Amino acid sequence: MKYSHDAIVIGAGSAGLTAAGGIAMFGRRVALIEAGEMGGECLNTGCVPSKALIAAASRAHEGRRGNADAPRFGVALGEPQVDWRGVREHVHEAIATIAPHDSQERFENLGCEVLREAARFTGRRRLLVGNREITAPRIVIATGSKPFLPPIEGLKDVPFLTNENLFGIDELPNHLIIVGAGAIGMEMAQAFRRLGSEVTVVDPGDPMAHDDRDAAALVAGALKAEGVRFIRGEAASVSRRAGVTRLTVKDGPELEGSHLLVAAGRTANIGSLELEQAGVEFGKDGIVTDSRRRTSNRAIYAIGDCRAGPRFTHVSGYEGSNVALEIALGVPAKVNYAALPWCTYTSPECAQAGMTEAKAREKHGDAVSVVREDFDHNDRAVTEGDERGFLKVVMKGRKVLGVTIVGRNAGELLLPWTQVMTGKSSTFALGSAIIAYPTRSEIAKAAAFSAWEPAVFGAAPRKWSALVAKTRRIWG
Repeated sequence: MKYSHDAIVIGAGSAGLTAAGGIAMFGRRVALIEAGEMGGECLNTGCVPSKALIAAASRAHEGRRGNADAPRFGVALGEPQVDWRGVREHVHEAIATIAPHDSQERFENLGCEVLREAARFTGRRRLLVGNREITAPRIVIATGSKPFLPPIEGLKDVPFLTNENLFGIDELPNHLIIVGAGAIGMEMAQAFRRLGSEVTVVDPGDPMAHDDRDAAALVAGALKAEGVRFIRGEAASVSRRAGVTRLTVKDGPELEGSHLLVAAGRTANIGSLELEQAGVEFGKDGIVTDSRRRTSNRAIYAIGDCRAGPRFTHVSGYEGSNVALEIALGVPAKVNYAALPWCTYTSPECAQAGMTEAKAREKHGDAVSVVREDFDHNDRAVTEGDERGFLKVVMKGRKVLGVTIVGRNAGELLLPWTQVMTGKSSTFALGSAIIAYPTRSEIAKAAAFSAWEPAVFGAAPRKWSALVAKTRRIWG
């Protein structure tokens, strides 16, 4: 069979751009297909705009905490005046600044043929893109995910927000009702509350259910202290009349708000691909893949949010790199998520790598030990006036199974622990490192040292020290 390309990549988000760019840089002929905006969800409607919004909200919050009635650190700030149009401009300026890195021009310069139309499979190695048929011995599906819409009665009949249209609204919500207390729901709840909106979060379970329970409780407590209201229950029905959205909670209250944000998770964006034509198996969680991200059709890979598995931008980039090496060089590359990091960018941040304490105890029982260091013993945290949070190391013997950090800039403190968990460093090395003072990263050294303290100052070393002391007394 004569192929039109060496590889075809469907989707120009984090996963697809990494894969396509990587393969092209080895000199291979790559077709990169994207019907929507280059950069995908992360750049346009996800990580970038949400973190830009969080930055604006943080500025407002600092002003409110340090106003003339209650000056903070002896410095009085004025009550913040929030201009929603200015906030929105900041968000879109952040997108525009980063966009050239993900642009069509850049990837064409790397050697990709960029096709800006929708694609669907017409065979095992064949795609129809617009009116053009293209083929390749290897195809990568990287079409990402879209917001999951829960079965709320009346939802399709009322205007509602998701991350796809949230950052383009014309006015700051008076009362934002959020369905979902995961990462997106929690980040946006705090951000809009800090910008001046009344915020109510509805979820049938605990906030941040996949995170460490102690850390999640601390974050939820921080949001409650800032005025975010939490309703535990299932959103049952919704209606809108005279500019007011009414959400009924099963066995709970009826809420009234100006805007409704649905942040109840994500679902794979694969509906229009006609995967059956290519013999690609998929389920409710997305495309089924093996550890090399190959589908049931071994000539086709699925990476990033479209496949069943963890959905994070950094995971998409990691999988894109793996697949690029495998396709370009023929080097099999299995994924390893033993040290998978993730972070919820609330204040305080909640960061995790590997297993939570609960997951570790579920799997290993009493063999699990936990070391915890609190930020109220960290000098930098004290000088900053923000001592909230802790670092928790979950271990089995000397092996680190997981790390939880909750506190200011917690996500920035994960890196050494992922190195420890992948065997590129050790708790002993981290515990004996020289770390700049005063920094929050000192808490990592403190926790690592605590993990070794029983061994370093145990019975055998103490006996040896006694022998050394005795010898010196005798021989000088």
